[in-house]
Amino acid sequence: MINRLKVLRAERGWSQADLADRLDISRQSVNAIETGRYDPSLPLAFRIADLFGQPIEAIFVRSGREKNS
Repeated sequence: MINRLKVLRAERGWSQADLADRLDISRQSVNAIETGRYDPSLPLAFRIADLFGQPIEAIFVRSGREKNS
């Protein structure tokens, strides 16, 4: 899955630690999501979307390989 989390975070001037605090997760989890090593759970994806005031699909997009699955 591809995501815009890093861009959205940077637009607000937040560090990974800042975002982690706002989401009540670890900074390592934020890094793993941003780099695509970890896909967030649906409840976490909703929290992220709510925090940025955007729909989930505006932040998280399936990669080409997943669309064909």
